[in-house]
Amino acid sequence: MYKLFIKPFLFLFNPEKAHHITFSLLKFFLSIPFAKGITSSLFTIKSNKLARNVAGLNFPNPVGLAAGLDKNALLVDELACLGFGSIEIGTVTPKPQPGNDKPRLFRLPKDKALINRMGFNNDGASTAAIRLAKRKNKNIIIGGNIGKNKVTPNENATQDYIICFTDLYEVVDYFVVNVSSPNTPNLRELQEKEPLTNLLSTLQQENAKKKTPKPIFLKIAPDLTDTQLQDIVEIITETKIAGVIATNTTISRENLSTPQQEVIAMGAGGLSGKPLTARSTEVIKFLRSKLDKPIAIIGVGGIHSAQDAIDKLNAGADLIQLYTGFIYEGPALIKEINKRMLSEMK
Repeated sequence: MYKLFIKPFLFLFNPEKAHHITFSLLKFFLSIPFAKGITSSLFTIKSNKLARNVAGLNFPNPVGLAAGLDKNALLVDELACLGFGSIEIGTVTPKPQPGNDKPRLFRLPKDKALINRMGFNNDGASTAAIRLAKRKNKNIIIGGNIGKNKVTPNENATQDYIICFTDLYEVVDYFVVNVSSPNTPNLRELQEKEPLTNLLSTLQQENAKKKTPKPIFLKIAPDLTDTQLQDIVEIITETKIAGVIATNTTISRENLSTPQQEVIAMGAGGLSGKPLTARSTEVIKFLRSKLDKPIAIIGVGGIHSAQDAIDKLNAGADLIQLYTGFIYEGPALIKEINKRMLSEMK
């Protein structure tokens, strides 16, 4: 139904408008009595064989929703009905911010890809925390993806991350430190070894003060060299964070089927989707060769089929996340991946 009717309808609108329409329709439909239960029964596979214990958390299945789709924790209960084992909200910042000027989200249908330069548009960490505190579904694992405000200079960035950590601590199960988005000026400079070590060490110090410390993950770019990835390995080992999410969007525009002039006209931003499939898997494989368990790897980038998911798990990922593949393939992809995983276990 999604590919035949819903997606063609949504693709009539610009991507950001389609996003808001989708959220409105999903919220309306699932407010109808019994709709959540019926939807959950259609899309969710319940099996103990799918459960994963990662970073001390019990995930009902390995398929999560990546950050970026529900930035503001507006639809957590509704999205949980689609079969996800986890939902990552954000990226949130300490203060609300509108993000970059529109248009800032573009489709590349020939490549099954998106380009976005949203710029951490969000309602602020404290608002997201209030919404998460009111959610009804307490079973799904919730991640909080945190970043810095655009106006905050890099030398003060750590304080922004601490504010977000403090605001969200009571309402999320794990944290993700986002220093890899290409859409906030100079943010990627925080991936350099010294500032990143300082940032993660400080967050871990705050974490250690809590009665029950929460797992902290680092989300990295796919554009890092092997030398930079080795630095990431050393930083993770030194700071003793729970793991890494590989990968964020890419600034590369290589090997696209979309005509070059169209891509140039879309402008700057991070590319996600099918063109990222191979590179994100390569990064996962490299990291797993250097990082022993229990350090966790969450694989994301270009998962458009069950085979794409299996490839990332075989490369060393403990969990996977969907974003662009979810938009192009629809919610049936979640069930398809979980069914394939069960069949692989036989």
